[in-house]
Amino acid sequence: MHIHVLGAAAGGGFPQWNCNCFNCDGLRKGTIKATKRTQSSICVSGDGVNWVLFNASPDVLQQIQDFAPLQPGRAIRDSGIQAIILIDAQIDHTTGLFMLREGKVKREIYCTDMVYEDLTSGNQILNILGHYCGTNHHQVPIDGNTSFEIPNVPNLRFTAVALKSAAPPYSPHRNDPHPGDTIGVLIEEISSGKKCWYSPGLGEIEPHLPPLMNQADCIMVDGTFWTDTEMIDMGLMTKTARSIGHNPQSGAGGMIEKLNEFGDVRKVLIHINNTNPILREDSAERAILDTHKIEVAYDGMDIIL
Repeated sequence: MHIHVLGAAAGGGFPQWNCNCFNCDGLRKGTIKATKRTQSSICVSGDGVNWVLFNASPDVLQQIQDFAPLQPGRAIRDSGIQAIILIDAQIDHTTGLFMLREGKVKREIYCTDMVYEDLTSGNQILNILGHYCGTNHHQVPIDGNTSFEIPNVPNLRFTAVALKSAAPPYSPHRNDPHPGDTIGVLIEEISSGKKCWYSPGLGEIEPHLPPLMNQADCIMVDGTFWTDTEMIDMGLMTKTARSIGHNPQSGAGGMIEKLNEFGDVRKVLIHINNTNPILREDSAERAILDTHKIEVAYDGMDIIL
């Protein structure tokens, strides 16, 4: 199984266009040791030819240009992308669908009923695509037991489960969370049995998640914030990380502590906010991750299982 990180940053990317925090300012000026990142997305293949795109970020066109297997190579209009799985309905995970509107082949969209509802009501992006390429919606089961496969994507199987989270700010049920607003997915290569757990939005590791996560050879999880009060401390927000659906890395119950419970498997943080000090490769926080054998995803990272 080939997992390719198209984008490793949280919404806004790194540097964020309107942010002058220490990280963003330092990256622009070249005064910190860090690398720019586009907004969160991965693609996965079981044969190296046919790919599933996880989320469609606003940076999707650049991400495709940077990864040749997704580019046209078989016909005058073509793509290695056979289907798109949406983890949630957030702007930074769905806006790229507008950029994929060209052509007459309908986009195969796999998402939960709640995400489909949001993308046909509060944000009618799927309705708008109906005037261009069109879409085929496939319901994603979220009980954690029912797996599904995708036609034209051989050798891969997917198992999704609902995560505790909030719907996007535009959602009609923003203040009334429903199962399926956000999911985590266990991706399995059928021939080898190798598995990857993927959850870029993870507020907490709920009791129903370890049975799936313990099967994984690689765990890719939410790396948004270092501390729970990161945005408050910088004067950028009045809410904590956990209150907006992200478990921070540090502190009691944080992602470092929780990932240590999963033993000697590969662990990768993805969806990293521009304010997070782990983006600085020589920071004390990055050194802490190193001691726990936790990696920080970057654009272009390849994971082969």
